[in-house]
Amino acid sequence: MANKKLSAMVECAIMAALAAALSMVKIIHMPFGGSVTLLSMLPIMIFGLRRGFPWSIICSTLFAFIQLALDFGEVMTWGLTVPMIIACFILDYILAYSVLGVVGLFSKKSLKMQVGGILIALFARFLVHFISGVFLWHSAGELWSGFPADNEFLYSFVYNGFYMFPEMIFTAAAAFALYKVPQTKALLQPNT
Repeated sequence: MANKKLSAMVECAIMAALAAALSMVKIIHMPFGGSVTLLSMLPIMIFGLRRGFPWSIICSTLFAFIQLALDFGEVMTWGLTVPMIIACFILDYILAYSVLGVVGLFSKKSLKMQVGGILIALFARFLVHFISGVFLWHSAGELWSGFPADNEFLYSFVYNGFYMFPEMIFTAAAAFALYKVPQTKALLQPNT
């Protein structure tokens, strides 16, 4: 039992570190902000599907804190008030990345359900960013110029959708492809 737990902890640390490293590789910079990364959430998705829900939440939360640490300096230069900084840390980092752990609920399901679980987890992250955009960033006056200031819902949907929807599609497609390759399929099976 101790070896199994240690194995899961090591795998969690490796996957969170790999996800953080991939998050630094931006393949598309969106015109309004945000970027599409080189499958940065795929390691978290794979880990969650291999290890199940409790471990998936642990790994995605670890990834959240790593992302926060990596972006901490940049966030501090945005000129936000202390309550806004705290809200940003909670919504745009801790909660937005931790919800990726819901993929673990699909651990022992069919391939289609697992890919669906990936899409659900990534959509949950989009929803947290969307809520943050509507309430946090609109109240901070952070709408880009030329965008109707009275439509924070459309603003947040467009801003976050521009980078999150491509990220969702690429991540789900890559996971599906990995599961279809016989050499990697065995490595990706649940190990709970």
